[in-house]
Amino acid sequence: MKKITNIFVILVALEHIYFLVLEMFLWNTPVGHKQFNITPEFASQSAALAANQGLYNGFLAAGLIWALLSSSSPSKSSLKVFFLTCIVVAGIFGAATVSPTILFVQAAPALFVLVLIFLEKTFHFSN
Repeated sequence: MKKITNIFVILVALEHIYFLVLEMFLWNTPVGHKQFNITPEFASQSAALAANQGLYNGFLAAGLIWALLSSSSPSKSSLKVFFLTCIVVAGIFGAATVSPTILFVQAAPALFVLVLIFLEKTFHFSN
């Protein structure tokens, strides 16, 4: 079960690396405009904010990668739970303030992995 959980943690981390790339580097491109359904004018005006948001997504991905690479088993689990919880909270806030879609794109995958971690701990699933 740990291997399956770790695969999903990697997928969530990769998703946030993708968000980093979109928000920091592709925001002012046709790809960014289409992905976020924004005009070139809005993209230009909000580029600094988007880059900042992308950087935060990068920190979340880095935290999940750190959790996976940690040599201490209790730290691994605590770090995963912390960063996944941060992602869920950010997703809920984004859904409430920007777009409900964020709940499904960002919060739901992280919540799914949190449930896997909970099941793993509760039922003591091993590899």
